[in-house]
Amino acid sequence: MARTLFWLSIGVFFIGGFLSASVSLLVPQLKAILGLDYKGALLIQLAFHFSYLLFALPAALAVVRVGYMRAIAIGLAVMAAGCLGLATAQGLRVFVLLLGALLLLSAGQTVLQIASNTVVTVIGPARGAAFRLTLLQGYNSLGTVMGPLLSAPFLLSRVMPGAHRDITPSLPFAAAGFILTILALLYVGHRSLLVGSAVGARDYLPRDWPQLFLGVLRKRRLRWGSVAIFVYVGAEVTIGTLMTNMLMLPERLGLDPVSAGRLVSLYWAGAMVGRFVGAWLMTWISQAGLLACAAAMAVALTMGAALLPGALGAAALIAVGLCNAIMYPTIYALALPRDRQLAPLASMWLCMAVVGGAVVPMLTGVVADRVGLLAALLLPAICYVGIGGFAIACGWSREKDA
Repeated sequence: MARTLFWLSIGVFFIGGFLSASVSLLVPQLKAILGLDYKGALLIQLAFHFSYLLFALPAALAVVRVGYMRAIAIGLAVMAAGCLGLATAQGLRVFVLLLGALLLLSAGQTVLQIASNTVVTVIGPARGAAFRLTLLQGYNSLGTVMGPLLSAPFLLSRVMPGAHRDITPSLPFAAAGFILTILALLYVGHRSLLVGSAVGARDYLPRDWPQLFLGVLRKRRLRWGSVAIFVYVGAEVTIGTLMTNMLMLPERLGLDPVSAGRLVSLYWAGAMVGRFVGAWLMTWISQAGLLACAAAMAVALTMGAALLPGALGAAALIAVGLCNAIMYPTIYALALPRDRQLAPLASMWLCMAVVGGAVVPMLTGVVADRVGLLAALLLPAICYVGIGGFAIACGWSREKDA
């Protein structure tokens, strides 16, 4: 059972990363084609991440009602429909349709965040939860690496002088939709995989779950872990989204859009390598200690990216991806209560906190329009300071039931 679930999860985590990185390339594409400022172009990330706040509660209830495997299949099917909408919007060049398709795509991804992350976390011993989730997040990072490499020529070629009009920008999303459909069918075929396990039963939430939904925030680690997820996703998405435009700046590398977009894959590659290395380091170093070190390095590199000239600043910005590597799975595992009955309720809060990917990029875009793109990196740096504070607090805490 565990081996089959692991292999199925690889596909889910990979395609989720591929789509997240590909969606980020829509920001430089639309900024150039539609002449938007940073705030307007970053409506892309607002639409993509805001649904985590809107749909987390109904998604978690659906997971409880239909079970993890069926919920994941439903989430994959909804994402496939979102990809179809994105492919259509790319062909028609309708901005409103594109925003609606992004909302649909992220609605399906919200279901996956709650179902996939939670089942991987609680399916085995609590001690190895961060290791399992970090390892699978490595495959998510592989998807984020492949996203810019494969999608940039389709999404960004038309914004270059003398662009070839025969390139189809909708192809990456159409291909992703096909893969999502196959994965959904596989999960339907294995819908009974968890039957008889501790997480296989339906309707296991107590009747007073609405009160518990608010009451679970009395868990201090969950409360501050939700804040840490908020700022982490906000910082990671901000840097990954704006990096293409930063690498195009004359005071950095002065690259063309396609080359800059493809170079973003190095940022996500750092996260991929770091997650596999991080999974190994967690066998030697405490989870909270490793998270604190990663946050401190991220602060230093983000400030270096804003202050160092030319290639040095660009290299510092790309290297932030290595620091991001273990942050999400480690924060998630540290914040999730050990009581499995409360796991879906707690995961709702952690999933809703992903809305930071909508809020922080928009705020950074407002700052960038006023004081410049490089100076706006101060906001992600502040986010990493908050993550470091959470890690230090977890390291000091001796609560057995955080």
